[in-house]
Amino acid sequence: MIERVDYQGDGLGLVDDKGRCAIPASLRAALAINSPRPDGKDGGSVIIGAHQSSPCLIGYDDGYRALLKERAAQLQAAYVAKHGTHNPNLLREMVQGEPVPFDGSGRFIMPAFARFRAKIGANAFFYGTFECFEIWDPRTLIESDVAEVMKDCARFHCQQKGIAL
Repeated sequence: MIERVDYQGDGLGLVDDKGRCAIPASLRAALAINSPRPDGKDGGSVIIGAHQSSPCLIGYDDGYRALLKERAAQLQAAYVAKHGTHNPNLLREMVQGEPVPFDGSGRFIMPAFARFRAKIGANAFFYGTFECFEIWDPRTLIESDVAEVMKDCARFHCQQKGIAL
């Protein structure tokens, strides 16, 4: 098994009316290592799903999916030990996601529900968080309780592309 590399980097992607967007190069490089195509060609698969607690999406590879599944089992076991019964919502919150292909340029089609859930319109801000990367609507991010450096990063990328927030 390959050793996973961290998702570090950020960028702003333009989203067209069909939900097509491109993963920034720094994050795409990690994704290509963590989720290589079996035929060795550029591109691969990325899982896009709802974040557990923030109004954004997360993007990740199959290796991280295995970690999420393991964490869900641990949370469920702890819940059962404390309450004597399982909580089906623990798994429901962690399982939401859809694998989608991306090409050598990082272009993928953002799943419609995920895009709706995160209120992503014409712009998507990507931010690496080591194990996965987050995808935000820039305005939602600015209004959220997140680190100021992340907000400044989104503002910077929007300013660079002439997007008013």
